[in-house]
Amino acid sequence: MSFQISGKVAVVTGGSSGIGLATVKVLLSEGASVAWCGRSQNKLTDSINEIRELFPEGKFFTACCDVLNKAEVEAFASNVYEQFGQVDFLINNAGQGRVSSFHETKDQDWIDEIQLKYFSVLNPVKAFIPYLEKSDVGSITNVNSLLAIQPEEHMIATSAARAALLNLTHSLSREFLHQNVRVNSILLGMVESDQWRRRFKERDDQSVTWEEWTKKIAQKRGIPLQRLGKPEEPAHALVFLASPLASYTTGSVIDVSGGFNRHI
Repeated sequence: MSFQISGKVAVVTGGSSGIGLATVKVLLSEGASVAWCGRSQNKLTDSINEIRELFPEGKFFTACCDVLNKAEVEAFASNVYEQFGQVDFLINNAGQGRVSSFHETKDQDWIDEIQLKYFSVLNPVKAFIPYLEKSDVGSITNVNSLLAIQPEEHMIATSAARAALLNLTHSLSREFLHQNVRVNSILLGMVESDQWRRRFKERDDQSVTWEEWTKKIAQKRGIPLQRLGKPEEPAHALVFLASPLASYTTGSVIDVSGGFNRHI
């Protein structure tokens, strides 16, 4: 089944690796033109080389950009519009979690977490909304975490910031109704990443395979599907919510946690 995005233009922040890069691949495979950004020039270059090999005919644009830098994001948005003449989908995917308990979290840590989780979305939304509202299928889709509704005490600052982002997403979905721009999000559980790969390399028992190692982690955490998610799984959920297939969906979430969600 097609996502009905051929000829459309999508923007992915944090698109150089992981879920972001997996999302870029899905979008290009469906015929969309894609712009993505990342903070690391090295990772950005690696992603460009990979995409060129996979999609030699693909139309894309990239920029080294810190989404917390308003001026850089505004320049990125302007350049994307100049390149493609339209923007239909914005997918916000930036910001890792902070591991710390209440007593371990300093005042500045709380501020930093809110800034990262909030302004990594606010800056792109402000920069791209003038272009999105010109589209007849405009949408914003945010990558959020299950922590937004199921907080963890060892990630207290991130959990609070994620809850705030969920609230913001719902508020934007109401406000942007008048611009005909839908706003949704996904709630992530534990997904394979470079961070997990680094931990795997440092494992005590080097004879244990990646599948065995990650399954043990999933079982220990109580994930019903007994494995970590693969980047392409949340990527497909993101593209669905962004696409016209979800045209009657706004202010909503898709849980991508392998059944770890304990809430209805």
